[in-house]
Amino acid sequence: MLGWRTAGDGRLTAGQIEVPEPAPGEVLIAVEACGVCRTDLHVIDGDLPRHRSPVVPGHEIVGRVLARGDHEVGAPEVGVRVGVPWLRSTCGRCRWCRRGAENLCEHSRYTGWDADGGYAEYAVAPIDYTYPIPESLTPLQAAPLLCAGIIGYRALRRSALPPGGRLGLYGFGASAHLTAQIAIHQGAEVHVVTRGEEARRLALELGAVTALEPGGVVPPLDSAIVFAPAGEVVREALADLEAGGTCAVAGIHLSDIPPLDYQHELFRERTLTSVTSNTRADGAELFGLAGRLGLHAEVTRYPMGYADQAIADLAEDRVRGVAVLEVDDLTRTAVPS
Repeated sequence: MLGWRTAGDGRLTAGQIEVPEPAPGEVLIAVEACGVCRTDLHVIDGDLPRHRSPVVPGHEIVGRVLARGDHEVGAPEVGVRVGVPWLRSTCGRCRWCRRGAENLCEHSRYTGWDADGGYAEYAVAPIDYTYPIPESLTPLQAAPLLCAGIIGYRALRRSALPPGGRLGLYGFGASAHLTAQIAIHQGAEVHVVTRGEEARRLALELGAVTALEPGGVVPPLDSAIVFAPAGEVVREALADLEAGGTCAVAGIHLSDIPPLDYQHELFRERTLTSVTSNTRADGAELFGLAGRLGLHAEVTRYPMGYADQAIADLAEDRVRGVAVLEVDDLTRTAVPS
């Protein structure tokens, strides 16, 4: 099958690789679409420590189940469209798992980091960590929800936004443009700060009240979410908060935060918090919301053979909304019988 792997030097290399075999409890999936996430960029560049090298990146996978690892012919899961997220497995036994915080499990594993992901024509995944995808959602629309949507939704909850409050979004890519839609539907007043002119235009189209360049003056905020992987932006977001406000940092990787001015950026009970991965419950809630709210991902499409171009465009902020890789069934490699 066609697949992309990390090269260990900040590049992706394409080639023919073996179709994976599902183990017991796993399913083999014919990938229809896979979102391109900034976390993939961190894995490829080595910003995140290498867990497996080489590895096939990609953790926003949508496709059809072809087979189960236990080879149960005719099992209901075969033929169903499923989604594969970032969180791939947890131990189920530690104190975090037992209290419903499986995103904090110290034995958790991740798609496209610990195990091969979706930058390929086929992928395997543990069935217990996949989501059924409604047929009403196209693969291109469903893929971004599996990380950008879920993480944005969790970040919104972590930001403690009060009803009708003012929310600042710092950085406006895949996750932020979905988060903005949820917040606006819930009655929030959204203000966006981002360096990209096209991203600012999209923010206003989606209903943001303001969309400013970094350093722009926003009204006092009740909550803020930092999507940009830049520590200096955290200081800016904290300074823009009202008393009692909360700033949530949504990324898995962040450059160092400069020293904080306690009186100006933290005093008066401002809160700084982070977001770590997701729980399966987060995804289930998000997919329920997506249907009710008509959540729409602004998608930039790339054929699977152009994953390197998609990553380059993401790195240079040339992607409007979210980049999604798409597999053409007419050219898909057949699964060996």
